[in-house]
Amino acid sequence: MSDIAAKAPVKPARRRLLASRLVPYLLLQALIVIATILGLRLLQPSDPDDHAVTAFSLQEDGVTRPVTLPHFTASRYSLADPPLYTGTFTFRSGDAASGWSVYLPRFSNAAEVAVNGVAVLDSRRDANANRPDRNTPQIALIPASLLRDGSNEITVRLFVWGPLKGFLDTVYVGPDAALRPAYEARTLLFVTLQVVFSAWQSILAVILAIMWLMRRREPVYGVLAVAMVLGVIQAFMPPPVPPFTVSRLPAVLLASAPIESALIVAFGVLFFGWRWPRYGILLFAPGLIIFVVGLIAGPPLPRILFLVLGIPTVGLSLFLMAGVTAAAVIRRQDAASFTIGCAVTIVLTCWIHDMLSVFEIVTNERIFVSRLSYSAMLVAIGAGLTWRFARALNQVDSFAGQLVTRVREAEERLKASFAREEERARASALANERTRLMRDLHDGLGGQLVSIVALSERGHEGATITDAARAALKDLRLVIDSMDDIGGDLMLALGSWRERATAQLRPHDIALDWRVTTPQGLPLHPELRPWHVIQIVRILDEAVTNAVKHAKARHIAVTIETLEGERNDQGPYGVISVTDDGCGFALAGNREAAGASQTARGLRNMRSRAARCGAVLDLSSEGSGTRVRLQLPRIFPDSDAAAG
Repeated sequence: MSDIAAKAPVKPARRRLLASRLVPYLLLQALIVIATILGLRLLQPSDPDDHAVTAFSLQEDGVTRPVTLPHFTASRYSLADPPLYTGTFTFRSGDAASGWSVYLPRFSNAAEVAVNGVAVLDSRRDANANRPDRNTPQIALIPASLLRDGSNEITVRLFVWGPLKGFLDTVYVGPDAALRPAYEARTLLFVTLQVVFSAWQSILAVILAIMWLMRRREPVYGVLAVAMVLGVIQAFMPPPVPPFTVSRLPAVLLASAPIESALIVAFGVLFFGWRWPRYGILLFAPGLIIFVVGLIAGPPLPRILFLVLGIPTVGLSLFLMAGVTAAAVIRRQDAASFTIGCAVTIVLTCWIHDMLSVFEIVTNERIFVSRLSYSAMLVAIGAGLTWRFARALNQVDSFAGQLVTRVREAEERLKASFAREEERARASALANERTRLMRDLHDGLGGQLVSIVALSERGHEGATITDAARAALKDLRLVIDSMDDIGGDLMLALGSWRERATAQLRPHDIALDWRVTTPQGLPLHPELRPWHVIQIVRILDEAVTNAVKHAKARHIAVTIETLEGERNDQGPYGVISVTDDGCGFALAGNREAAGASQTARGLRNMRSRAARCGAVLDLSSEGSGTRVRLQLPRIFPDSDAAAG
């Protein structure tokens, strides 16, 4: 109950919101309707009434009767025996200085004009002039030889076909200079302007089609492009003139109007972001029916279907479009929906005006403006879409520019940060190297120097101090050599160690057996650092020293080999083995030397050094000798592994 009570005030508020948006919009559309009607009245070109000929006698269906122009005929099809209008006009010989013309502002569908029994105008020679929706005027000069002083006869044969009844507007006969301005004004308004709109429509159709090809996910561009193409076809394709009638072409032209109007509704629905309903396809059914019937059956059946289905479909589509735009205005309240809604209202008003003329409710307004206003609306919508697309491109360019600027700024900050980190890492590496160097000097050279000082203070002489000094010198060389850049090639450091070891073993009459089982020696290690080399060399030194001093070995072999990993994703790794033939020593259960002797401490130091550089030390010893196997890592650690 509480939820219902909470939601109850929402509906009145929503109604008030809808009313506050819909009422002003409807009032605005009412003003647009009034303005359109006034515009149609004011924009109609004025004809020279002084030269109007309105009193005619009409001969139709064998009956002659007087009529007054403008006049509607009773028949829609009168090709074999067309209605014949006969009238008279007065010509004075004093007017012969200027040429005289006969001017027909409006008629349907074709007219033949004769003066004193000689034809001076036949509109059937101009196919576009025979379309009632064009309101094409006709004018023809009357040869001076045909004019008689006084009363002259003028006859008009009205050829009618198609869905509309015949209509003949007031006929004007007089000096060409007086009639020509009215003719040119109507031509400009109803012919030239229509061609201009159609040309713009064709250009925009191409642009919209390209936009749709570039953005397939927005079908609104493609729908409007197809609608414009149909409009262009209607505008530029000349209709067949009876009796040279092609049965299929009129069907295509008649079907294009309801299909085009249905496409405009689809455009409105998609443009305003709604989903096209499933039953919306029924809106295309009348146009398709007219098209299919036109392909199968000849005229006049497609024309009858156009009257029954086509024209109501166009009107229904306009009303639906008006409803769609009204809903969009209420929902979006933006300039696009307002603009399209006003344009649809103008077209709808023009269509109602045309329908009133067709049904002769407005008898003196046989002028069709819906096609012209429809083309103007399509041109306006197409131009608006193109402008919106261009504005979107500008926004994209602006956004891309801002993005590029931000990326550059971020890149600069990243470079500065990377430089600081690189400097910090370099300083840290130097500090670590300094620490390790100090530790090695302290553990090696420092100990040797302390030993020399102690021996000297105790009064030792001769070989003992000399051996200690040599050991200190050896350690100093080891540290210095380890600082050389060997490019990740451990074999270079091992070569220097081999020379020192050979020199060390020579006084003991021990030969160093050096074996490299693989041509490449050990794998290259770009990450190899001097402190790695020191650890490895000290391990090898310790192994050789143990073999000489403690195991009493007579033969020492160093084997270097490269082995492949057990899995394919494991790379090769190096193994260095030092084997002697000494007496060996006892190992505890943990593979360490038994007891707390100097040998045991040396072995622990060897394992500790191996762990620092990520290597694995394996020790085996028995009565026939000792074997120290150092398995190098595939990648040396960047920091002290034992410390980590």
